[in-house]
Amino acid sequence: MKNKRLVYSTDQGRLCPECNNPIDDCACQATDAILGSGNVRVQLETKGRKGKGVTLIKDLAMTAEELKTLAKKLKSHCGVGGAVKEGTVEIQGDQREKVMRFLADMGIKAKLAGG
Repeated sequence: MKNKRLVYSTDQGRLCPECNNPIDDCACQATDAILGSGNVRVQLETKGRKGKGVTLIKDLAMTAEELKTLAKKLKSHCGVGGAVKEGTVEIQGDQREKVMRFLADMGIKAKLAGG
């Protein structure tokens, strides 16, 4: 067996595959890495959500912490819930116009994507 590395420990929980430290104490992940390309797209997605629409904001050139704070401001501005998943901000409902205005006020250039 070539791969004999530990991936889970009952003492520490999940371990990073690179540095073998617990995920919370991982030293190899850069916390200040920019996640998006800067070509911001705002779109409505209903696929796989039982007909419920979700506004997605993709490719924001921000770090994970900046995305969390922006998502919090957007959720408050729109008066709905949402989340940050894999570098994409999700806002519940069809909030495309509100999101576009909010991003424009912040000086972020964004385009509507999809139909």
